Amino acid sequence: MLPMLWLLLSLAVPVLGFYTPVSCPQGHKCQLALLSGNDVLLECPVHGAQWKYYFSVIKKSQAFNPSKAPNIEVTLRGHLSITRPLPSQTGNYYCWEKNSTQVTQYEIDFQDVNSLHITHMGLDQMPLQNESLRAGGQEIMFTLWEPWQDCNRCGAPGERKRLGYCYVIEPLEDPIPCGLYLGESLAWLPRQKPEVQFEACFVECNDMSFALVSFVIFDSFSFNEEQESLWLSCPLASIYRPVSWEADNISLTWQNQLSGKHFNSTLDISTGGKQLQIFQPATYRCFVEQEFVAQFNPMESLELMEPLMRENKSEAPARKLHSVPLMLKLLLLIGTALSLGLLLFNTLCPLSGKSRSLLLVK
Repeated sequence: MLPMLWLLLSLAVPVLGFYTPVSCPQGHKCQLALLSGNDVLLECPVHGAQWKYYFSVIKKSQAFNPSKAPNIEVTLRGHLSITRPLPSQTGNYYCWEKNSTQVTQYEIDFQDVNSLHITHMGLDQMPLQNESLRAGGQEIMFTLWEPWQDCNRCGAPGERKRLGYCYVIEPLEDPIPCGLYLGESLAWLPRQKPEVQFEACFVECNDMSFALVSFVIFDSFSFNEEQESLWLSCPLASIYRPVSWEADNISLTWQNQLSGKHFNSTLDISTGGKQLQIFQPATYRCFVEQEFVAQFNPMESLELMEPLMRENKSEAPARKLHSVPLMLKLLLLIGTALSLGLLLFNTLCPLSGKSRSLLLVK
C-alpha cells in the first residue's frame, strides 16, 4: 500500500514534495553547506534549463548524465533533485540556459551526516570548540550555526534543534565551508564535522496556522519471529524540519535517547528523526511541523483503529486529527492525482493536429 501512497502524495502535493528546496537568485553564485544523506532540490530560476556539475573531491566535471550520477535528476521544471547526496558530491552545480548562458551557480559542501556531533543543552553537553586548521596557521575551523528550528510540538513540552556546519575562516576573508576550502585535499580532520544541537521548548498551539497536509496516513505493521526490529518512516519529514514521534501517546524525545532512557525505539539522527527504529509493538504517531501526518498500528490492533480515532477526537488534542478513513483518503488522492495529471497532459500536449493516447490507471 505505501509505495502507491508515496506516488499519490508526490502527485497530489507537488508544492511540498519530499525534497528540501534551495534557491539562488539569477546571475548569482551561492555558497552553502548541507548534510549528506538528506534529499535537496536545487532550484533554477529559468524554466527548462540544463545543468552541469563539478565534483571537487573526485575531480570530475561534466554535463548532467543520469547514468553517471544515478541519484541526480533534472525535474520537468528544470530544477535539480539530489537524492541522498554523498559527501563526494561536494562541488559546483551550474544552471544553464539552452543558449549556453549561465543562469546561476551553487557551490555546495555536502558534509558527512554520519560524523554529526550531537549535543543536548538539557544534558549539559558541549558543542565542538574552535580549532586551528594547522599548527601555527591563522585559519580557524569553527561551526556556523543555522537559526533554531521551530518547536516540534505545541501545547506540550517539546524540543527544537539547530544545525551547524564546519567552516574555515581566514583573517579579513569570508568563511568558507570546510569541504570547499579543503577542495581536492583528501585529508580528513577530526574537527571537520557538522553538528546538531537540541534543547527543550514549549509553545502554545495556533489554531489559525496553515496545515502542512490535509490528510493523515494510517498504516499497520507486524513483527515475526525472525525480526528484532522494524523501521518506520514519517512522510514529509526531514532533518531540516521539526519532527516528533509518540509511542502509545508518550513522547519520544532526543533528551531521553541521548541519556540512554529509550529502550524500545531509536530516533535516527542521520534523518533528524524522519525514521524510527522500533523493537516492540505500540501505536506510533509522527508529527511534522507540529502537524499530525501518520499513525502506525500493530497488526493485531488494526481493528481498533476506528474506536481509537473516535477517542482521539473526543480528547480534543492540541493538534488537528483528521479521522477520514484510509480508503476515502486514497480515493481523494487518486482523484487529485488524476486531475493534476490531465491538467499537465493538456498543458504539454497541444490539441490541434496531434493524436494523443491516455493511460488509465485502474
